[in-house]
Amino acid sequence: QVQLIESGGGLVQAGGSLRLSCAASGRTVSTYALGWFRQAPGKGRVFVAKTGVRGVNKAYEDSAKGRFTISRDNAKNTVYLQMNNLNSEDTAIYYCAAGRWDILTTRIHEIPYWGQGTQVTVSS
Repeated sequence: QVQLIESGGGLVQAGGSLRLSCAASGRTVSTYALGWFRQAPGKGRVFVAKTGVRGVNKAYEDSAKGRFTISRDNAKNTVYLQMNNLNSEDTAIYYCAAGRWDILTTRIHEIPYWGQGTQVTVSS
């Protein structure tokens, strides 16, 4: 089993920054890719970014490229999402997830582990 706990959400003005953290625990957490997803009001949960087991391989959804940076500290079992130049369209609940690299983007419904989410609200 893997447990994921997100933190760092909040209210920020447009153009501002936030850093989300996800503390992971469990015997097998080091064997999983870790990713961030978000769900805006009235919409489905969508992929934002992911990083591989060693934190070297990374991938981003198009709107996150150039603004968001995902990183992973395996010594702390924590994955981060640095978000810069935020806008109102980034308002959502952000979720951390753990799973196989490919399914984090291709088969979201098969992702085995999710955090409880953290709210990010961007005011214009």
